[in-house]
Amino acid sequence: MPRFEIDVDPCDHITADAIGAPGQRVFYLQAYQDERTITVLIEKAQLQSLAIGIEQFLSQISQQNPNLEEASGDFSEEHMRIHPPVDPLFRAGEIGLAYDKDRDRVVVFTKELLTEEEDPDSAAQIRFWASRGQVRKMARWGADVAGRGRPVCVQCGQPMEADGHFCPKKNGHLA
Repeated sequence: MPRFEIDVDPCDHITADAIGAPGQRVFYLQAYQDERTITVLIEKAQLQSLAIGIEQFLSQISQQNPNLEEASGDFSEEHMRIHPPVDPLFRAGEIGLAYDKDRDRVVVFTKELLTEEEDPDSAAQIRFWASRGQVRKMARWGADVAGRGRPVCVQCGQPMEADGHFCPKKNGHLA
């Protein structure tokens, strides 16, 4: 049995953002409902995958439901920033998507990352119920945020610090 399950249904707002300098950023998924703020710690790769997955998922929904109005992805950067309190309930181990056709709501499902010693059935779970437009805005904003990191070395594909980096493709010479 999960430690806890939370349904944020419906989300008044949902976003993903990062706090910190490139190379030291911490990424979050956050939603608001009435006076309640729910925050989950995520990895940059999870945000990148989620952004791509949402766009593909929404495309599939549109193909299966051609009468649905296209969900807008236009966002205001100021509106998409996360706001205090930034007190995550857990670190996400799994993130998934579902769609409730009857309500025209996308569900962003998060499940807590556990250690090997912990019972997998005890992982906390949060379901964020949002409109297609809300998740498309989050996906586009999240892709933008994730892309603002450190520049990538053209030789090895690894992130570079401002003073260069140890490049294995150049036998360790600074790039």
